[in-house]
Amino acid sequence: MSALYRLFRLVRPDAVLAYTIKPVIYATLAAWLARVPRRFALITGLGYAFTGEAKGKRAAVLTLVRHLYTQAIGQAHRVFFQNPDDRDLFRELGLLPERVPSQVVNGSGIDTAHFTVAQLPLGGPVFLLIARLLGDKGVREYVAAAALVRQRHPQAVFRLVGNLDDNPDSISRTELQEWMGAGHVEYLGQLDDVRPTIAETSVYVLPSYREGTPRTVLEAMAMGRPIITTDAPGCRETVVQGDNGFLVAVKSVDALVDAMERFIHHPGLMASMGHRSREIAEEKYDVHKVNAVMLEAMGISMPAH
Repeated sequence: MSALYRLFRLVRPDAVLAYTIKPVIYATLAAWLARVPRRFALITGLGYAFTGEAKGKRAAVLTLVRHLYTQAIGQAHRVFFQNPDDRDLFRELGLLPERVPSQVVNGSGIDTAHFTVAQLPLGGPVFLLIARLLGDKGVREYVAAAALVRQRHPQAVFRLVGNLDDNPDSISRTELQEWMGAGHVEYLGQLDDVRPTIAETSVYVLPSYREGTPRTVLEAMAMGRPIITTDAPGCRETVVQGDNGFLVAVKSVDALVDAMERFIHHPGLMASMGHRSREIAEEKYDVHKVNAVMLEAMGISMPAH
């Protein structure tokens, strides 16, 4: 934090916008100490400390994070959230003082010119999950559902993209190798550019327990893919049930299987729901629209071109 403080004193910015947990805490406090005139925070999700049962190590981490959040957010002029559930939780926990204005925005937005519609692949259905390989992302439920679906529909393909993590909630390398050895999923590792893989996908799946607004879902939507995700904070905002995809209960393998099989039994849904996903991405999540809302709220005007 001291390095940030020195940087702010040197540069003397008019405003600072911090996002993700550590920058929100350290940068906001450093900006306050450096007397930056306008300080803003963007909460993009709650992370490991807020998900799951608060006991043991997780409880200790949560206590520390809550304390630091309270100190930092109290020095912000406005706090942005990516879904209403996170804002409500921050209020409930006393992390967001009533005197600090807050606003819900539509995620971080998606560049719909960069993530363009791709034709659906031919052949059997291809399901895809892109995520850090954490339990809280629903990776285990995805693989369990894949194993069940492939028993009845061996033509279905399930792909997994993401990196192993040092997070306490991470999937182990041994577990991942067992999945691959059993043929449940194809593991593609971590990709610098996910667009070719999304283009080869029929249905995008994210069984996460909680998100801010899941960027990978927005990327798949922009490329015209239907979505299966959980009826959980951050995730539920991206899907209109039965319109551009299906919402399923958190941690429910059976619900995932049912949703996946609906696309297998009714393949026409892939195109129709994928089309709606693209429309929603353009209408609601276009990055230029999201940025304009945030800039206006921060009192920052962009020069006319």
